[in-house]
Amino acid sequence: MGAADIIPGVSGGTVALILGIYERLVTAISRFDRTYLEHIAKRRTAAAIAHIDLRFLLTLLIGIGIGAVALAGLMHHLLDHQRQQTFAVFFGLILASSVIVGRKAHAWSLRSIPVAALGAVFAFFLVGLDVLESPPESPSYLFLCGAISICAMILPGISGSFILLIMGKYSLVIGILKEFARLRMTYDAFVTIAVFASGALIGLLSFSKFLKWLLKTHHDLTMIVLCGFMLGSLRKIWPFQIDQSPDVKKFAAKNFEPYLPDLSAGDVQLSLALMVAAFAFVFVLEHYSARLTAKDEPNR
Repeated sequence: MGAADIIPGVSGGTVALILGIYERLVTAISRFDRTYLEHIAKRRTAAAIAHIDLRFLLTLLIGIGIGAVALAGLMHHLLDHQRQQTFAVFFGLILASSVIVGRKAHAWSLRSIPVAALGAVFAFFLVGLDVLESPPESPSYLFLCGAISICAMILPGISGSFILLIMGKYSLVIGILKEFARLRMTYDAFVTIAVFASGALIGLLSFSKFLKWLLKTHHDLTMIVLCGFMLGSLRKIWPFQIDQSPDVKKFAAKNFEPYLPDLSAGDVQLSLALMVAAFAFVFVLEHYSARLTAKDEPNR
């Protein structure tokens, strides 16, 4: 999830779905509620830890942090020098994931198809939006960016980093985080991240409760919409794209134009092979993660 969240166009929520932990993650986040605060106020530490599934959340957060830090350099290198092959792998991963999500909805019917199509159309046009060139500089807008991007980050098919890019704050936030990693902190940078993080926290806690309600009361419909989101978002990571902004060095700020490739070209065949391999890998991973989840179930 940490590696996926680095890439504008790929969602950490998609990876959580592949690994079979998505619903558990949403439930755990949504349990930072009044019951949790009551446990804390009455010093019922064990009950509070169990209520929010803390062991799971801490392990996951550590993994996300390590993945984001350790793989950031590798992912940026691959995007700069092997973009077509890298996108081919993620295209295969997300395409297979959409199949898995679609299978989780047990009530497919003729009426379900327009719902999935609407989700796909929404995501398709969303990932095609242009970057906001002159975003507002106000703290309230930065707060809003944090709230919206974190919601997208846990929503399969919608990339939080890409939403942040569209809203014009991707370079600002990533730049400050890189400086923090080098222990270069200024007061203004700290305030900026604090405002952004506050928005992200409020957005995450609020949206997770809404997602939990959807999964509980409209599970099949939610999965159908998510399946549509994931299919529509494939537009962003179509492997065969022409760089329309070669003078722009930052990958996140580049503009790409998709095209239909020559299937006889060697690099195209390699990319297609990687796509198929990634597609098959998801189902192997799903089988393995289902076994681990079933094994861990008695300990939850």
